[in-house]
Amino acid sequence: MNTWITFILLSVVSLFCCQSPSESRLGEEMQETSRQGAVGATDSQKNQNPYYSRTDTSRLVLPDSTWRRVLPADVYQIARKKGTERAFTGKYWNHTGLGTYYCRACGNALFRSDAKFASDCGWPSFFEVLRKNSVTYQNDNSHGMERIEVLCGRCDGHLGHLFDDGPPPTGKRFCMNSIVLDFEQGL
Repeated sequence: MNTWITFILLSVVSLFCCQSPSESRLGEEMQETSRQGAVGATDSQKNQNPYYSRTDTSRLVLPDSTWRRVLPADVYQIARKKGTERAFTGKYWNHTGLGTYYCRACGNALFRSDAKFASDCGWPSFFEVLRKNSVTYQNDNSHGMERIEVLCGRCDGHLGHLFDDGPPPTGKRFCMNSIVLDFEQGL
């Protein structure tokens, strides 16, 4: 019995350590999006965002008010406010399709599916980026942890974090939030 109580307490504590108060407010909305099974931004969402492009690689520097207007609330919360979706709720955490993953905020190419691996952490994980400038990095000392934040190389949107516990050949684990990724099938 004590083992179960300890397990439950550790599980609850780990959930609270991984989320800030602002992240948990949108938790139900993001879970509903995941339950609906949406894969990537819809055409109407992309058309409402004039900055979304899969071919333009120029840097995007836009005010927060513009991002708030053109992004869905759940994408805005993660990409611009550095939120985190709950583990095992994102549409891509166990996705196995062949293709390319893009930034859902701006369309920048980020990862190929052949660099994705099952890390069992609850978020989609990759061992390398598609190209050198696909992402940028920033130190993140929030929540009492020392981590490396991964940002979109085009729009500086928060994607997730980088860890040194991935598989060969890089030994890296790019732990990303599904909600800020688009996927296009085919290599």
